[in-house]
Amino acid sequence: MVVRGPFTGRFRQSRLRRDRFRRYAGTARRRLHEGGLGPAPVLLAFGVIWAVFQSLNANFLSPRNLSVLSVDIVGTGMIAVGVVFVLLIGELDLSVGSLAGLSGALFAALNVNHGMPQWLAVLVAVGTGAGAGAFHGFVYTKTGVPAFVVTLAGLLTWNGLMLYLLGPEDAIDFDGDGLVAMLTSRHFPAAVATYGLAALGTAAYLAVSFHDRGRRAAAGMPNRQAAEIWVRTALLAVAAFAAAYVLDRFEGLPLALLIFLAVLVASDLLLRRTAYGRQVLALGGGAEAALRAGVGVARVRISVFLVSGALAAVGGLFVASRLTSATTVPGSGMLLINAIAAAVIGGTSLFGGRGSTWSALLGVLIIQSIASGMALLGVQPAVQFMITGGVLLIAVVFDALARRAAAGRARA
Repeated sequence: MVVRGPFTGRFRQSRLRRDRFRRYAGTARRRLHEGGLGPAPVLLAFGVIWAVFQSLNANFLSPRNLSVLSVDIVGTGMIAVGVVFVLLIGELDLSVGSLAGLSGALFAALNVNHGMPQWLAVLVAVGTGAGAGAFHGFVYTKTGVPAFVVTLAGLLTWNGLMLYLLGPEDAIDFDGDGLVAMLTSRHFPAAVATYGLAALGTAAYLAVSFHDRGRRAAAGMPNRQAAEIWVRTALLAVAAFAAAYVLDRFEGLPLALLIFLAVLVASDLLLRRTAYGRQVLALGGGAEAALRAGVGVARVRISVFLVSGALAAVGGLFVASRLTSATTVPGSGMLLINAIAAAVIGGTSLFGGRGSTWSALLGVLIIQSIASGMALLGVQPAVQFMITGGVLLIAVVFDALARRAAAGRARA
């Protein structure tokens, strides 16, 4: 006869909690060794940066500064999304800064100097960026010349064409109330826009997470625990509604941020939920293995450079929109450096096969937060470059160590 005391049930629950904790701790240790902690290190660094700058200047987290920050990240962020596509196949596109500058210059020259309607000039500019990117991919694929050499030649070529279009004054001003200028000046002040977007994003994440969990469970594959999904959703909800609250206190939801988030969601769905996205990731794991698996290597390579060129052109239009002028600033080199740094700092591997387009958002937030904080403190830009360089070095070293550890375990 088994006698069950009043503490038997409590003891059993306590033991189940300890077992669950050990399981989660084991999973965390395994992900740490494999370099698979996801965005956790980046989010931690992001929180530290914000806390430091807020302690040094109380205006850093003000609604005005954060609203400006949410618009400033879009130009570089768009370019960084395209860079992520190229990095995922283990290559590098050095032409994105020059293509961004060329896009703005081509738009302004066609609209201001030749009277072309703005919407048509935008299409021509983006189409030119996509065509240039596809050309880079074609040359790289068909000739075997390293991608960084091909795109370095593109950097020089498109930068020269940008300077030619801008003329001796190195700038062309366009209509401050037109279509392109509106990209960064338009806001949606209604609270339903900001809070509605936060609610929609949170609900969509929850639904997709549980759908994936059910699908993987039905296939007998490892899946996330329901508790983990609820915790992640709660954290996302806190971040989303906090952002909505801050934006609502200034001018509302910026159009630029809305477009950027739409591009992030669309590109993430493309990479994670389509056959094409699986082919990109497979190619990043090794061209020979991808070829044997039936991946059209040439087609995928050309396509990722096309995407990179198109998004570089879109990013260039947002940069020009912020200035209401096409200038030589995008082609100066800093835009290229910041875009690549954003993708890598956000968690996309330089060695290919690992990362997501959300890396662009996290990375560009860190870079632009440093720039914003330094500007509020009146610190010289040179210090900003050194800090950004240090953060980039840490991200690259972490990526390399994680890759080496994974390779060591594979050999064992």
